Amino acid sequence: MAGSQGKFDFAIDRGGTFTDVFARLPDGRERVLKLLSHDPQNYKDAPTEGIRRVLEQETGQAFPRDQPVDASLIGWIRMGTTVATNALLERQGERTALLVTQGFQDLLHIGTQARPNLFDLEVSVPEVLYEEVIEVEERVVLKQGGCQLPRKDTGDSLEVWRELNLKRVEEDLKGVLSRGITSLAVLLLHSYTWSAHEKAVGSLARKLGFAQVSLSSEVMPMIRAVPRGYTVCADAYLTPKIRQYLRGFTSGFKGGLQEVNVLFMQSDGGLTPMEQFCGSRAVLSGPAGGVVGYAVTSYNPYDKKPVIGFDMGGTSTDVSRYAGQYEHVFEATTAGVTLQAPQLDINTVAAGGGSRLFFRSGMFVVGPESAGAHPGPACYRKGGSLTVTDANLALGRLLPSFFPRIFGPGENEPLSTEDTMKHFQQLTQEINDFLSTSQSKCSTNGSGVMHNDIAKVVKSKMSVEEVAMGFIRVANEAMCRPIRALTQAKGHDTSQHVLACFGGAGGQHACAIARALGMKTVFIHKYSGVLSAYGLALADVVEEVQEPCSLQYEPGSFSELDRRVDLLSQRCQGALRTRGFTSTQIQTELFLHLRYEGTDCALMVTANGYPSNAQSCHSGDFRSAFNKRYLKEFGFTIADRPIIVDDIRVRGSGKSGIKSLSHAEAGSFTQKPTKVKPTECHFEKDHCIHLVFFKSTILVEPGCVAQLTAGGDVCITVGTDTQCALGTELNAIQLSIFSHRFMSIAGTDLYLHQHKGTFGFLLAPGGHAGDCAVPGGLLQHSVFQPGVTGPVFFVASRGHHADIGGITPGSMPPHSTSLQQEGAVFISFKLVSDGVFQEQAVTDALLAPAQHPGCSGTRNLHDNLSDLRAQVAANQRGCQLVNELIDTYGLAVVQAYMGYIQSNAELAVRDMLKDFAHRRRQHMGSLEVESEDQMDDGTIIRLRVKINEEEGSAVFDFSGTGTEVWGNCNAPRAITLSALIYCLRCMVGQDIPLNQGCLTPIKVIIPPGSILQPSQNAAVVGGNVLTSQRVVDVIFRAFDVCAASQGCMNNVTFGNDKSGYYETVAGGAGAGPCWHGRSGVHSHMTNTRITDPEILEKRYPVILEQFSLRPDAGGAGRFHGGDGVIRKLLFREKVVLSVLTERRSTRPYGLSGGESGAPGLNLLHRADGRVLNLGAKTSVSLEPGDMFSLYTPGGGGYGKVEGDDPDSKSAPPKRRRLNESFSERGSVFEYRRAQESV
Repeated sequence: MAGSQGKFDFAIDRGGTFTDVFARLPDGRERVLKLLSHDPQNYKDAPTEGIRRVLEQETGQAFPRDQPVDASLIGWIRMGTTVATNALLERQGERTALLVTQGFQDLLHIGTQARPNLFDLEVSVPEVLYEEVIEVEERVVLKQGGCQLPRKDTGDSLEVWRELNLKRVEEDLKGVLSRGITSLAVLLLHSYTWSAHEKAVGSLARKLGFAQVSLSSEVMPMIRAVPRGYTVCADAYLTPKIRQYLRGFTSGFKGGLQEVNVLFMQSDGGLTPMEQFCGSRAVLSGPAGGVVGYAVTSYNPYDKKPVIGFDMGGTSTDVSRYAGQYEHVFEATTAGVTLQAPQLDINTVAAGGGSRLFFRSGMFVVGPESAGAHPGPACYRKGGSLTVTDANLALGRLLPSFFPRIFGPGENEPLSTEDTMKHFQQLTQEINDFLSTSQSKCSTNGSGVMHNDIAKVVKSKMSVEEVAMGFIRVANEAMCRPIRALTQAKGHDTSQHVLACFGGAGGQHACAIARALGMKTVFIHKYSGVLSAYGLALADVVEEVQEPCSLQYEPGSFSELDRRVDLLSQRCQGALRTRGFTSTQIQTELFLHLRYEGTDCALMVTANGYPSNAQSCHSGDFRSAFNKRYLKEFGFTIADRPIIVDDIRVRGSGKSGIKSLSHAEAGSFTQKPTKVKPTECHFEKDHCIHLVFFKSTILVEPGCVAQLTAGGDVCITVGTDTQCALGTELNAIQLSIFSHRFMSIAGTDLYLHQHKGTFGFLLAPGGHAGDCAVPGGLLQHSVFQPGVTGPVFFVASRGHHADIGGITPGSMPPHSTSLQQEGAVFISFKLVSDGVFQEQAVTDALLAPAQHPGCSGTRNLHDNLSDLRAQVAANQRGCQLVNELIDTYGLAVVQAYMGYIQSNAELAVRDMLKDFAHRRRQHMGSLEVESEDQMDDGTIIRLRVKINEEEGSAVFDFSGTGTEVWGNCNAPRAITLSALIYCLRCMVGQDIPLNQGCLTPIKVIIPPGSILQPSQNAAVVGGNVLTSQRVVDVIFRAFDVCAASQGCMNNVTFGNDKSGYYETVAGGAGAGPCWHGRSGVHSHMTNTRITDPEILEKRYPVILEQFSLRPDAGGAGRFHGGDGVIRKLLFREKVVLSVLTERRSTRPYGLSGGESGAPGLNLLHRADGRVLNLGAKTSVSLEPGDMFSLYTPGGGGYGKVEGDDPDSKSAPPKRRRLNESFSERGSVFEYRRAQESV
């Protein structure tokens, strides 16, 4: 199947802008061509047109454009397409309805309850894909040995608690059909392991006439209802659009391609027959071909040097890694939709040729906004903005003579260097004005440099070329950042990789990026401009099967595990045989989805390189493979902890691709690169060389040597950086670059501190030494340098512990009155001494709370120690990264730029305060603002702010705030400062690194002995999770930013002697001057993800009866507040329930005439029928059959309702479309999102 003798074979990548075609001709020659994906004046379908052109030109026969193409000359067609991706981005899929278990109609709206952007008060979240929701009367729950409630046994591992009401389903489905919806997604709880109810609903829907019925148990049978629900909705939403496209494509050929082998690329990098190509597996169809292309052509199986794929396009850049095996993720977010399906780990960042350029608060900023195709960059002659493409053009790195004349209003003009230079001259003037007018008005930074007098530490003027080069360097660093994260976060050395460059814009940046990352080799394939299409020709046909498991990986389970593996392997091989593959062409690979018992971090593991032994299953030593990978990625393992097999996955490959011609003789290709005369590049002493290579421009920078391989590819040896050493004086370009470098280190789950003397503690999980008032700890390591006395930096990592002792499980007691009742207290503790982990000493400290009456020591000592070791490993890695940065630039430079970064944050805050003061003075005449709010017990939080408009400084005075309380809502001073930094960052409205510089222009006055600065031993566990919310409300109210959000984290804890559980629950967000409040989301100061319903019911003695939005809880207004949620927990065993909440007697305020949101409510439904109001804070013993009902507060409304304005309540929020703001993707993005959650 590698080729079709005597026929034409085609591999086609249909992108959003261009369609690339690779053709293998009957005589073995190859052809490539590009054409526009949309050109309705000339052809209906680009892939069809590409095939037609090749056939006509090569055979000399006429193939009329208005007639179906004769397919008898075609052997096979392979395609990758962005049809599904574009439909998802534009929300142009099929009208879809969702069928979901009763009580969960809003489950996918709430999702994980986390905010995509912590500092976006609008909480811009893409809308769900379904148009209507039908709740299905049915309920299946998992068996539990300790359950003390009546049960209906299915004879399996589940119990039917509510029979499926098909009659009611039929009535509802008929109504949906009558409204023109013919696509259906079905999500029933626990269907991943028992699908009878879903199949019954699916069968009924098909009989009724639904054109597309997607069942979650078939699309992806993995535990976790929320991502499985998103995936099945995407399948129902996108598959009809794919089918529609396929019908149009095949209609362009005689016989509808019935006799042609047509395969489509899936997101996992494997091909599948056209009739099996579906929406949930198609989202990465386009970029997947490029990964296969560079993996096959760039990776050398003999030296096994790993490869980084670098695909720079117009809007964004894709980076990925290949080290002999494709790296997959099994849950990733694309266009705001989390898909639970095998996908190549392609990380997309907002840095492409079309990324816009900005100068903000003294920093060069690239993206994430993009100029798009229209109007495009300034050089496109359509009134566009400055972009990375313009910077390359201004520097002579792009040559207009090699571009087609397709620009301007008439699309008949060349690129405009004049427009680019005009825009750069204006921006350069803006930058120089800033540099010349900035004066020394701020305090000295920690390094002792008066760096805010910018005019004194940088030269007064920059040239246009210097500015353009600065943006190029910042863009390069932005693209380096995900590459570092992709490698370093998994324990790999970035410098020991080859950079494989492809895509339209990558060749102009490849040398600089490789040099910045320490890479020595850049490889650019001869088909780099069409590598995604070429990769399709090299790819294999793939069949994957997967099923849930839930076995322990231990000898007693190996026989059952081997049996199930054999059955899945046979299914894979059988499916591939039906497609014409022989046994010799088929390879299968086994993966086990493994995790340590009691943890949520599961890894999909292969046993390649780990042969079977007496202590493993027949397929390999998965325990050793898992432990080694876990150690490499997380820095520790959990000894003696059982390993759970969550899923079994078998991937079968039918070897069908053509062979790469990388070893062909030189000259066997049809076009050699064109060498262009040397061109002066600014900031470089020497010349660079341009190679125009299959319509791609490659910039060979000074110190780099390019060679043409025997196969016709370009291999560049990258020399070392010959630039002059960087000084400690401030350079605006380097400021932006260092911002990325520092964030790359902090992005590994670390905090980075410049040394300013001696710190008094190393570990501070409570009390007044640190800012943590929840069970957790800040672990700090010192960074030393040879010849320097004392530390030069500190790195620190935050750990959150499920329990550290105290009077209740979970260490979040609702009724604590002293710090000791809340668990172990560490004011200062040396955890690692002389390189030795002080296990016994920290164990004694964690068990010490048992000395206090009514208290227990930690209930999870093993987990505490494992978590602390993980923090130690993270810190050690951080120390290494900081030292590498110092080795590159020198200690003085790194410390100086740490100070400059803090001053940049200071400047951004000062600018914000000046702007607010100016507007306030014009409208009110006063530069003082004040506000107050109160806790449920009546304690006042009062704030008065005095602003100095000239300096951009302010005094935040909390005098008049209530006294320390007899309870745990006291908040140490650090909590108020954290809340203040959060508010300032939200009000600044631009992406700045969070650091102490934000508070430099701020003086904070907090009265000692108040609830915001309590005494040493005051109970504080509620201060971080409750009082902090009220502080935020008061600050935003003073500045008239937005109405109050729910103002509470709704802390719920339950447990018994066998297990313990803690969660925080979403509510309504406050509305603002131009937005409705988001419903069912966490707001302010936290981003805690809620446990998935299926995981919750599997691990704990509870049944989630309902999790939905709380109608009408949001306050009315011109813009209405978000609704809270309803969450009902039915208990199967005896437990102790604790609730720690606020806003039960006070209501989240509305603003500017908007109404207040509804207060929350905590109800207990006893099994005997009694209903009790638990109040805001309590702990109570529950019996089997008791149910806790949580009604969380809504957000306040904004603006007065004028007349009977329907928008005040019913109108949906206007959300941004995905293409208006860039959406990142990949494991790096998912990792960062996880860091923002606790």
